[in-house]
Amino acid sequence: MNAPVKFYQTGTFTVGNRLLRADQRSVQASTERSNSLNSGHRACQGCGEALGARYVVDAAMRATGNQLVACNATGCLEVFSTPYPETSWQLPWIHSLFGNAAAVGTGVAAALKVKGRQGVRVLAQGGDGGTTDIGFGCLSGMFERNDDVLYVCYDNEAYMNTGVQRSSATPPAARTATTMAVGPQPGASFGQGKNVPLIAMAHRIPYVATATVADLRDLEAKVERAMTLRGARYLHVLVPCPLGWGAASRDTILLARLARETGIFPVFEAEDGEVTAVTKIRRRLPVEDYLRPQRRFAHLFGTPGHPEMLARIQAEADRNIRRFGLLDRAEA
Repeated sequence: MNAPVKFYQTGTFTVGNRLLRADQRSVQASTERSNSLNSGHRACQGCGEALGARYVVDAAMRATGNQLVACNATGCLEVFSTPYPETSWQLPWIHSLFGNAAAVGTGVAAALKVKGRQGVRVLAQGGDGGTTDIGFGCLSGMFERNDDVLYVCYDNEAYMNTGVQRSSATPPAARTATTMAVGPQPGASFGQGKNVPLIAMAHRIPYVATATVADLRDLEAKVERAMTLRGARYLHVLVPCPLGWGAASRDTILLARLARETGIFPVFEAEDGEVTAVTKIRRRLPVEDYLRPQRRFAHLFGTPGHPEMLARIQAEADRNIRRFGLLDRAEA
């Protein structure tokens, strides 16, 4: 005898709610989802990268009719999902070196073109270390050639898999194993790093977007939009790391939302080098609300703390808000 299924949150946008209209449901709310990154992997509790990858790959699978090949750089996502001889991936999946996922994706796309199988699409993915640092040359080459690959960077802002070392995506003042919280200017230096979404836009590729795991429908929609286009496409996803950020595992979504609402992480879309859409801040918050729950910024608070560094971070968030027009005119 089959027991009836009960739904208790019919008036919400809860992930998995199948009583919503079809256009409001997420990929994960469909009984036909591919579960491309399946259960059994070894990600940490609250891992933003595991959540982001699950949604990205399933959305790409749906958008391509399951005609997808994934190329994965070395890093957390590869390590926790494929401890030999096991795997949690349920699609054609290739593990590349740390720094050449974009080049491998380009090669796969070229091979498919030669074989006349242009209906099969290619997704390359990696963390911020394998994207902004080690793989940056291959990525720029992919952009410059306009190769038909969607590259997704899951940005947790450091080399989490190897012990939380600084990457060029590590934010200013953050404590890592290589940017210690000591001295007059503790943590990562100001004025360093790379803004890869803006660099991608400078290549004038067909599509560039940013997203967070706090808005999974937005993330899915951007993957689906990218898959309607040909040529090089880039998606940069903020994926909080409880272990590396020193945050509670239950706060992953909260931190991703605060990064957007403070202006620390602008969420936008761009086509051919021009911004075409931005996600407005719904309720502007000070950067302190985002920084305080993370132990990697603990040295900025307390006595005496570093109010001057907090002011510099706030100024950068304010600059993002002005640059991308993240507030309505009445609030700006």
